[in-house]
Amino acid sequence: MTSTPPAELTVGQVAARSGVAVSALHFYEEKGLISSRRTSGNQRRYPRETLRRVAVIRVAQRVGIPLRMVKDAFGTLPDGRTPDRDDWARLSAAWCAELDTRIDQLTRLRNSLADCIGCGCLSLDRCLLRNRDDRLGEQGSGPRRLLTPALRKEQRASTSRTRSSPGPADGQIDGYRRE
Repeated sequence: MTSTPPAELTVGQVAARSGVAVSALHFYEEKGLISSRRTSGNQRRYPRETLRRVAVIRVAQRVGIPLRMVKDAFGTLPDGRTPDRDDWARLSAAWCAELDTRIDQLTRLRNSLADCIGCGCLSLDRCLLRNRDDRLGEQGSGPRRLLTPALRKEQRASTSRTRSSPGPADGQIDGYRRE
């Protein structure tokens, strides 16, 4: 006789099955990427579907998709369900534009660094990355010359959200802001 697997898993079981640290699961839950219920003893219990959500989160992180985008994508699923094959195809296709932007940014960075180092003298007066007297600081934070237009727009939106929020910034997660 085969036993039916439990409908809910403890945080330790999810961590062991998914290969993700318990602290990461708590973080994902805090950020609204996964959810659990509490037992009468205040222990977390996760639905079995959490394993698939964690797998999607890990794949997205591995290719550089910010957790904020993963949360937004999960928000498009009806009734907060776990992504199925069709959902994954749609989500991953939407992330391709983000990946293309990052690839473009990294290519431009690589090419700029090669030009700077390639001159042999490392002279600052010829460096494409130079920012004399921090003139670019008026345009915003970060490496202004290396940001693509899409990333500049996202950073401006993120900065305006941060200024309007009453609490401190969350910190870093994807190179800009943890959201």
